[in-house]
Amino acid sequence: MKIAQKILALVGLLSLCLLFIYALQDAPTDENFEKKLINDYNVYALQVPEHLDFSGEAMPLNNPDILERMDRELLVNTYWQSNGLLMFKRAKKYFPIIEPILEKYNIPNDFKYLAVIESGLTNAVSPAGARGVWQIMKTTGRENGLEVNTNVDERYHLEKATEVACKYLLKSKEQLGSWTLAAAAYNAGNSGVSRRLKEQNVTDYYDLLLGEETGRYLFRIVALKEILNNPNKYGFNFREKDLYSNVPTYKVEVDTAVTDFTQFAEKFGINYKILKLHNPWLREPHLNNKTRKQYFIDIPEEGYYDLASK
Repeated sequence: MKIAQKILALVGLLSLCLLFIYALQDAPTDENFEKKLINDYNVYALQVPEHLDFSGEAMPLNNPDILERMDRELLVNTYWQSNGLLMFKRAKKYFPIIEPILEKYNIPNDFKYLAVIESGLTNAVSPAGARGVWQIMKTTGRENGLEVNTNVDERYHLEKATEVACKYLLKSKEQLGSWTLAAAAYNAGNSGVSRRLKEQNVTDYYDLLLGEETGRYLFRIVALKEILNNPNKYGFNFREKDLYSNVPTYKVEVDTAVTDFTQFAEKFGINYKILKLHNPWLREPHLNNKTRKQYFIDIPEEGYYDLASK
C-alpha cells in the first residue's frame, strides 16, 4: 500500500512539473509575444491597380507622382479598418437613396463616393459651416431652393441635399469641362479651380499644384471607390447581416404649424428621438410654418423600434 501511494505521489509530482514547464513555454514572455504578434497580424504593401478611373476618366498612373499619391490613399483607407467597416455598413443604408437621384440628373454613379469622403455618410458639421451628408454651405443651399434657418434646415434632408449637390455638379461640369474637375470644384469651388487652372496654364486636375485637401480629394474618392467595391481584396470581412439597412417609412403631410413634436410623434407610436432620427432637417421641437408650407415628415413603419417606455 505504501509503495502504491509513493508511486501515485511521484506520478502526481511529475504531472505538476510537466504542467509547469508547459505553462512556462506558453507564458507571455517578450520572445513568444513577439512571435504571436508577427504571426497573428500582418501589414502588407498594397499593389495599386493598373487601371483606376473616376466617372470614366482614367487616372494617369504612369505618372510616378500620381501613383504615389494614389498609393497613399489606398494605404490610409485600407488600414483605417474601423472607419472602413463603417463605410461599408453605412453605404448599404444610404447608397440606395443617393443612386437614383444621381441617375435622375445624369450624374455618374461614382459621385456617391464623394459623399463618403465629404461626411462619412453622416450629418456632419464642418468648421466652415457646411452641413449634412453632402456638406452644403448655407448660401449654396438657399441658392438652390433649400430652406435653411434655425427651425428647418433642409441641408440635413438627404434627398433634397442630394438634388442640390447634383445641380452644383452639373454647373461645374459645364464650366470646367470634366467630371474630375467638377468633383475637385465641389471641394475648392468653381472659381477657385478655374483660377488655378488659368494661373498654372493647365487643363487637367492631375496637372494642378493644389493645397493639401483639394490635392488629395480625387485620390480619396477613387480609393474609397476601389475599396468599397473590393472588400475581400483589401481584407474587409463581413456578412450581409452586419451591414446597416434603412428602416421603411411613410410620409405624413404637414401644412400647418406643429407646436410640440413630442406629442406629434406619440400619435404615430414613436418618440421624439425616433422622429428626429428620420427627420434631422427639423431643427427644433416645434415647426413654425407661418406660411402654411407643405412639408412631408417621414414616419417609420410600425414594429421597427422597441420603445423602452412602452
